[in-house]
Amino acid sequence: MGKITVTPCGDIEGLKVVEPTVFGDSRGYFMETYNYNDFKEAGIDVTFVQDNQSSSSKGVLRGLHFQINYPQDKLVRVVSGEVFDVAVDLREGSKTFGKWFGVLLSAENKKQFFIPKGFAHGFVVLSDSAEFAYKCSDFYHPNDEGGLRWNDPEIGVEWPIPEGMELLLSDKDQKWGSFSEYCQK
Repeated sequence: MGKITVTPCGDIEGLKVVEPTVFGDSRGYFMETYNYNDFKEAGIDVTFVQDNQSSSSKGVLRGLHFQINYPQDKLVRVVSGEVFDVAVDLREGSKTFGKWFGVLLSAENKKQFFIPKGFAHGFVVLSDSAEFAYKCSDFYHPNDEGGLRWNDPEIGVEWPIPEGMELLLSDKDQKWGSFSEYCQK
């Protein structure tokens, strides 16, 4: 191994921050963002089938999203800019059900965040703009979307939103229900 460093995220089993080895010189840098063998050796044995990339401006908050019947493992990273990325444990029976973990991802720190199936996911853009890229272990099914309210006090995500920053949410993200409503389904 040695090409990546994998760090578990607090007490939430399955979440991992992945830091690739970066080889830099006066010309710039090189890094492997994904190598199946290295990830498998680090305990992330997932086959990814789809890559996605989005661009968002400062204050855009996307989430908290999940797929209901076709859950996805995700490996997320930031290509340019900076975001605060969040995962919420929705695995029934998990000792951390309803708990969240957040990590700052940026082009500068080159960290990646592995989010296994059974989590809601979202992020807020802290830089002027950000390009966000992620791998998924299942295909996107538009009729299978689920979500939670980004600011549900029961979950209590501590978004690092600077004073005066205006949040931009999609209509859909403004209408998701609470964690309690999700638990009643």
